[in-house]
Amino acid sequence: MRISLRSCSLALLGSAVLAFGLYNVHAFSGVTEGGILGLTLLLHHWLGISPSASGLALNLACYLLGWRTLGRSFVVYSLVAGGGFSLFYAVFERFAPLWPALASMPLLASIVGALFVGVGVGLSVRAGGAPGGDDALAMTLSSVTHMKIERIYLASDLIVLALSASYLPLANLACSLLTVVLSGQLIGLVQRVSIPHFTKKNAV
Repeated sequence: MRISLRSCSLALLGSAVLAFGLYNVHAFSGVTEGGILGLTLLLHHWLGISPSASGLALNLACYLLGWRTLGRSFVVYSLVAGGGFSLFYAVFERFAPLWPALASMPLLASIVGALFVGVGVGLSVRAGGAPGGDDALAMTLSSVTHMKIERIYLASDLIVLALSASYLPLANLACSLLTVVLSGQLIGLVQRVSIPHFTKKNAV
């Protein structure tokens, strides 16, 4: 197994972008995400558990469930990105949010939040891993149930958003659905777009 230092750096960059957006936009705007990201925000709201802790625990559980269906390099890059997310979020939450006014502008928050999530996750996925365990969990469930993986992604997002209805008003849920759709499209775009000079060199 060959691990690229440049890919690890890209995965960390993606996790930093994601953590920055999740803390400064999602956590204070009333707009949430689907999947594990949304679940960490749900736990933060009801139980006061920091996403830096719950995110790492949930992601590790998903990686353990899916490690037999994933390549070793994917697991390594995902752990780098997931650990980086927890570290960066723990640092960011020591400071006041940069845009508290977004709390009264859920539509704008959904768009801005989608940009951070889409770019952050997209960079990590491009590096060969993911900062969240959604990918590993979706692949495992797809293998077991023989369902298309995109249906599993959508189902997980809808389940978390439905649970989030316990603390979010309907308007915010609608904006959350918008950010889920937008971020998903951005992840695919960032994954495919050409980045000059990006090659998996410096392997160890």
